[in-house]
Amino acid sequence: MMNFRRLSGNKPGKTVYVSFRLPYFTHWGQSLLVCGSEPVLGSWDVKKGLLLKPVHRGDELIWCGDVAVPGGFGCEYSYYVVNDDRKALRWEAGKKRKLVLPEVIEHGEVVELHDLWQTGSEALPFTSAFKNVIFRGTWTLDIERPLGIIQNTLNTEDSVIVHFKICCPNIEKDTSVYVIGHPLKLGRWKVQDGLKLDYAGESIWQANSVMQKDDFPIRYRYVKCGRNGRLSVETGFRELSLDSSNGPPKYIFVSDGMLKEPPWRGAGVAIPMFSIRTEADLGVGEFLDLKLLVDWAVDSGFHLIQLLPLNDTSVHRMWWDSYPYSSLSVFALHPLYLRVQALSSNIPEEVKQEILKAKDQLDGKDVDYEATMATKLSIAKKMFYLEKDLILNSTSFQKFFSENEDWLKPYAAFCFLRDFFETSDHSQWGRFSFYSKDKLDKLVSKDSTHYDIICFHYYIQYHLHLQLLEAAEYARKNRVVLKGDLPIGVDRSSVDTWVYPNLFRMNTSTGAPPDYFDKNGQNWGFPTYNWEEMSKDNYAWWRARLSQMAKYFTAYRIDHILGFFRIWELPEHAMTGLVGKFRPSIPLSQEELKREGIWDFDRLSRPYIQQKILQDKFGTSWTFIASNFLNEYQKQRYEFKEDCNTEKKIASKLRSCVEGSLLSESEDKIRLDLFALLQNIVLIRDPEDAKKFYPRFNLEDTSSFKDLDDHSKNVLKRLYYDYYFHRQEDLWHHNALKTLPVLLNSSDMLACGEDLGLIPSCVHPVMQELGLIGLRIQRMPSEPGLEFGIPSQYSYMTVCAPSCHDCSTMRAWWEEDEERRRRFFKTVVGSDELPPSQCVPEVAEFIIQQHVEAPSMWAIFPLQDLLALKKEYTTRPAAEETINNPTNPKHYWRYRVHVTLESLLKDKELKTTIRELVHCSGRAYPLVGETEAVIPEKQHAAAIHEKSPSAVQLNGAPQKETVAV
Repeated sequence: MMNFRRLSGNKPGKTVYVSFRLPYFTHWGQSLLVCGSEPVLGSWDVKKGLLLKPVHRGDELIWCGDVAVPGGFGCEYSYYVVNDDRKALRWEAGKKRKLVLPEVIEHGEVVELHDLWQTGSEALPFTSAFKNVIFRGTWTLDIERPLGIIQNTLNTEDSVIVHFKICCPNIEKDTSVYVIGHPLKLGRWKVQDGLKLDYAGESIWQANSVMQKDDFPIRYRYVKCGRNGRLSVETGFRELSLDSSNGPPKYIFVSDGMLKEPPWRGAGVAIPMFSIRTEADLGVGEFLDLKLLVDWAVDSGFHLIQLLPLNDTSVHRMWWDSYPYSSLSVFALHPLYLRVQALSSNIPEEVKQEILKAKDQLDGKDVDYEATMATKLSIAKKMFYLEKDLILNSTSFQKFFSENEDWLKPYAAFCFLRDFFETSDHSQWGRFSFYSKDKLDKLVSKDSTHYDIICFHYYIQYHLHLQLLEAAEYARKNRVVLKGDLPIGVDRSSVDTWVYPNLFRMNTSTGAPPDYFDKNGQNWGFPTYNWEEMSKDNYAWWRARLSQMAKYFTAYRIDHILGFFRIWELPEHAMTGLVGKFRPSIPLSQEELKREGIWDFDRLSRPYIQQKILQDKFGTSWTFIASNFLNEYQKQRYEFKEDCNTEKKIASKLRSCVEGSLLSESEDKIRLDLFALLQNIVLIRDPEDAKKFYPRFNLEDTSSFKDLDDHSKNVLKRLYYDYYFHRQEDLWHHNALKTLPVLLNSSDMLACGEDLGLIPSCVHPVMQELGLIGLRIQRMPSEPGLEFGIPSQYSYMTVCAPSCHDCSTMRAWWEEDEERRRRFFKTVVGSDELPPSQCVPEVAEFIIQQHVEAPSMWAIFPLQDLLALKKEYTTRPAAEETINNPTNPKHYWRYRVHVTLESLLKDKELKTTIRELVHCSGRAYPLVGETEAVIPEKQHAAAIHEKSPSAVQLNGAPQKETVAV
């Protein structure tokens, strides 16, 4: 790191005046402030930073401020938006700015810094996905001239030295960068006579030139000159004016942010780890299979592979654990993905035969979760006892252990106790129910009789680490981004809730309100987070999670990013997701309701059950239901009995009641009808404060609401709309800006947010501000009034896809609804003809082409959707290719691709079809067998004149002027 303190101490007798200038429009009551690493700029204490003053110049609002510093001064600094109390409301994204004043600047001189606000999207090239993978060649260039060096000297009284600086993250080898403009020193718009910039490291290019006052205002732009004279000219023009109100400066440092050019766009493939099929696997995709998938991705023109979560989910030790979002540990990897053949180079012959036999037995259409787990753990245990001393005493293992012991020891101890007590419910573990460091030390002690069992879990995690790391490094080497998944929750019977119970609200459950995926809402069963407690150590648990992920991934998907704004919180005793409330949220107070003429709180917050409702819902069985589940507290008015007044109690009692009964309806039907009775309320009373209430979601659908008087209906409808769509916005905006920046700053991975569902209006502005990439699924448009999204209108900061793991595949969606298929064919395809009943390759290609040509930064396709491009891969029923059914909380996640990666690698026809779609859309694609990323470009003339078009079309598709990657 640069020693700014040493630099700032040079020649204390010399004083230089630094003038900060930044164009930025603020809201009323907001100001701009610059804060930095040195005391003169507050030493990173925003309240002590330099407050700037606004000056109107034309259509711009320029924020200015001056400070006196010693000669040779150096520091880091950033800009902040603050309120009247100097509380930071917003701050720049990306890296801290660096200032190094050259020694040649004389005493008393003024140095103007012309900066631009750094947006979230401008920080993306510095993420590992671009820096270490896609643009890795740019970051290995030799530094030609470091910051802080000026080669020119002032030669006349009217001379001004202008120092140009631009960030060019995506640049090919042997490419030069120029500034061209109307002054003679900038070549009069001719590249060959322009000002050539030097590389200063970290994608920064710089140069300085002596200008005369008559040259101002200077109109200019930047140009990249590549191999064979190929030119890439940035879109638009820039202008630099000379402010002489306080005497003209002798030095102007212009930080022009990013090169303005058509934004980088790439494509990728999405597939769960367990769904991959190869000739080497044991019944399920394995980490080392990713190397083959990388080869196929490169051949097909993809820069990215997206996976579902890879953490251990072995809570129940049965197929329920196939659900990849219910983590046993947020740090441990899943033993399911272990390649047992790679455990050793000295596998005994009898074990090899066992592996071969298991390959045949487990090579089914779908994953057999329980059999595969049992087989792999059995084989791994045999190898562990053969080589445990060799492995556990190795330098490699010792290094792994020392770097991971904070989570590895509790994980191994948890697994031992889970198996010993035959349950992961740690409340059933007697004296071990409550975690402590002393108990842990005894459990993992080398002197314990079960130490081998503890070490076996170490051994498994060590090999999983090695295998995933090998695959991840292979992906990086081949310029393929490996994108992981950060689940929003953890299982309530997990290592994390055992070790950190204070971080979770264990009496609650996480879910989602009714949306596209489920009209009754979802209940995921995870406890909600205690954000107040997490904030006390600056969200250390989250920061550790992200640091662990960054060992393997260069990008990640934030599952249900809405949960960082607010979470749909349900009581722990709920089984469905309908009767919940947002946390945090501003409730309706009893006083507020009374002012509106609403006073019968028991009537509105208790299940509204009348005899007529029972008769309509249960028919002749209503008396059986009433006698077993209800009490009649008024004439023809009922309430649930104490032993069945929650959804879990109802389900438990119903199982015993229906045994031997003559009820005509099924148990499932009766249970849902009883749940509907329980949910027939208008307001939800806060269990922690009886004077606070929350409107029940879709309250107008309830008979409880329909039987109210008109005044009450109108008031409650207005309050309902206010609660869900207005009063929470500032609270949720503030909440997200407390938590999300911590996640983003915990690693250098590229972050994408899954922003589907009921989206508050504050979500997209916050994501844009933080540089978070959103998700667009065509069948789930975020725009109101649309049945199908329009990919050509998606914003750049998005991932677009025709489907995802939480819905049916493109092929299944096409075939499951004839009327919808016709509407799509007419609206999107623009044809009145009858569409084909099957998703034939031509239909698949049309939909995929729509997405690759979208402006979105990434177009990512489930592998199943790509296979629909070729008829021979569509023989399997489309419905069988669905990965998850969100309406079924006990869905078995077991889909396996019906063709091996080896076969797909040999299929040149399919790879060519996909690659040409990517290539012709103007998206970047990796060169086969090389390490360069290529963007198709057109040749340009050697001279770029001021009257040239402001946008140079690089990719065959019109692009908006965007400052982006």
